[in-house]
Amino acid sequence: MQALRPIDPLILSQSRTTFSFLVLFPVLALLGRKLELPRADLGRVLLLGVLGVAASNYFYYLAIERTNVATAIVLQYTAPVWVLLYLALRGLQKPTPRKIAAVTLAVVGIALVIGVFHSGGLRRDLIGVIAGLLAAFSFAFYNVGGHRILVRYDHWIVLLYTTLAASLFWIVVNPPWKIAAAHYSVEQWGFLLVFSLLSVLAPFSFYFAGLKYLEPTRAIVVSCLEPVFSIVIAAIALGEGVRPLQIVGIVLVLAAVMVVQRPARSGEGAIALDPVE
Repeated sequence: MQALRPIDPLILSQSRTTFSFLVLFPVLALLGRKLELPRADLGRVLLLGVLGVAASNYFYYLAIERTNVATAIVLQYTAPVWVLLYLALRGLQKPTPRKIAAVTLAVVGIALVIGVFHSGGLRRDLIGVIAGLLAAFSFAFYNVGGHRILVRYDHWIVLLYTTLAASLFWIVVNPPWKIAAAHYSVEQWGFLLVFSLLSVLAPFSFYFAGLKYLEPTRAIVVSCLEPVFSIVIAAIALGEGVRPLQIVGIVLVLAAVMVVQRPARSGEGAIALDPVE
């Protein structure tokens, strides 16, 4: 099938947010949702889309290109460390032993799940490592910034403007004439449409809905379940084997989620929030 022929990773990443915006906008308009945001917050949401969603995607794929998937994932999923460190330095949240333990378990668990200690697990490349760290910072940025916006506005509206900003970013990086020059088939565009809905619109709508109610450290630790589910689904659906260290990693990530979600004591680890509108 032509839809399954190789597609440029840049187009793949660009189409995810662009198609998501093009589908979400008319749906929200037809439902009569209020789409306006105050100018000050509109700027913040657009910045969130560019420096958060688009940048994390771009640098993640660059890290994969320059290193490998395992290295890129490990670097990106250091994001929980940066979220906790940022909140602690800003005095927004106390770095309690429980949160430090959860973040540590999550990062170590991810490393084991994707097999960094397996032969050929990590690959070093300066640009790739920098890109992976920038992906982690961007991921951390939209968790912290997204939470502050989402407690004030409907998550669908925030998702609409973040995908809009990301789409505009990608147009600058990869202009329409370059896309046209690729000569993708109708089947390939159909694949990209379905892929964008399943990989961005659906999961981001759920993630933003959760981020509205979970403070950033909890949300980003829970996000570490993504590689775990990938391994488990591959084992069930494709019959791929799971190594003992991967099982240990899965257990550590699950433990991290349980630890970070335990009810906090009065005043423990509280985060300063903007008032809900």
